[in-house]
Amino acid sequence: MAWHDGTVTAPLTPPHQPGPHDPWEAPPSGSHLAPSSDDPDTVTELRQAAVVAVLVALSGIALGLLWLWLAPRVPLVSDDTAVFLKNSEGEEAIGADGTFVLLAIGFGALSAAAVFWRLRRGGVLVVVGLALGALLASLIAWRVGVWLGPSSDVVGRAREAGQGVTFDAPLELHTVWVPVLAWPFAAMGVHLLLTAAFGPRDVEPDWSGYSGYYDGPVQGPLAGPASGSSSGSSPSAGGGGPA
Repeated sequence: MAWHDGTVTAPLTPPHQPGPHDPWEAPPSGSHLAPSSDDPDTVTELRQAAVVAVLVALSGIALGLLWLWLAPRVPLVSDDTAVFLKNSEGEEAIGADGTFVLLAIGFGALSAAAVFWRLRRGGVLVVVGLALGALLASLIAWRVGVWLGPSSDVVGRAREAGQGVTFDAPLELHTVWVPVLAWPFAAMGVHLLLTAAFGPRDVEPDWSGYSGYYDGPVQGPLAGPASGSSSGSSPSAGGGGPA
């Protein structure tokens, strides 16, 4: 039963102090496992998100002006009793919605690329600011196009134009939420693709400092069975002599 006498060693580490290869010890400040102090804090990230939201929202004015310029006009004509579409089979009304959607997708891609290029290491709050700014930009663009476009007083304009004279219908979106959400969805999709393709990669942790902890010689009771077998054979060999 004395197989462990020569194998048990006293601990070299003072009490209440971690060993040099303790896996639960906090990694040194210079290692890859230590948290970086260069990451922007929450206040800085909130400030960046607010700036992104405001700038993207203001760019909706440009979208509204382009929509007003490029959207097809819906011709109307009046008589003594009512106002009618000049071309009942025309697709100008659908074309106005399609023009807004295409422009919104383009602006969404550009805004996402600009935010990713400028704030590549931005956090979740920056992405949320981009989404909110894109939604506000779409709403602003819609209202700017309607405000600067033909008047919504169709009856008054028909009287001004006269009987049988063609005039433009008010510029409007027939399916409001589909065009309005085109910019936010396009911005989120493009930003996600750019982050996946060109975003910063996480540094692989360096475990070389812990290799000695697992590769070193085993001491203590775990090494006992080998020495116990040798010491146990000695009594049997020596005990056979007197017999």
